[in-house]
Amino acid sequence: MKINLTPVDAPSIRSRPVYSALEPRNGTLHLIIADGEGAEAVIQVLAKAHDRSQMLSTAHVIYAPGPNGTDLGAELQGLGAAQFYRAPSIPALLPRLQRVLSDARMGTQFYLAGTEGLIGQAETAIMSYGFPFVAIQKEHRGSTVRRVQCVHCKGITENVATDPFKCSHCGLNLFVRDHYSRRIAAFQGVNIDAEDPGQVPESVVRFK
Repeated sequence: MKINLTPVDAPSIRSRPVYSALEPRNGTLHLIIADGEGAEAVIQVLAKAHDRSQMLSTAHVIYAPGPNGTDLGAELQGLGAAQFYRAPSIPALLPRLQRVLSDARMGTQFYLAGTEGLIGQAETAIMSYGFPFVAIQKEHRGSTVRRVQCVHCKGITENVATDPFKCSHCGLNLFVRDHYSRRIAAFQGVNIDAEDPGQVPESVVRFK
């Protein structure tokens, strides 16, 4: 079976997430979730706010360093948001997000910025609480590494940079598809040598 490895920036399929620049909106609470270079997008959206001080007074910022080590937490904390929380990682960030969501009300505006792994998992959490999709803005910044689910064992491997790669759970050689599942916030990985065992193309870095 021959599978062509498509460049990461090539035109993609419909399930691929769509991102755009964050824009300030009116809201009772501004819940801002970011990692890595996503902090730069947060700084820019606040700079565009008509009333920056008012937006900051109703902002709750949750941040984690990026998978490439970028940590702009000090810059974000220095903005003076009403609440700021720095987590050491995305998994550590999610419980805090869940607690905030449990108290959030309609009228909350959500700003997600950074890696696709962070954006996808935060969006899934927000949607699970019944907030409307239109209240969520998403801007990709920084690393393009992917969160990938093996379609065979259902295990998820974080921060995948190469294609193909070896599943961290079952060990199969997986081709990273562009198909994205919003439900699990992950791309799909399919066994690349199922028909010709051992015939695996050379792994190349596609996501950095």
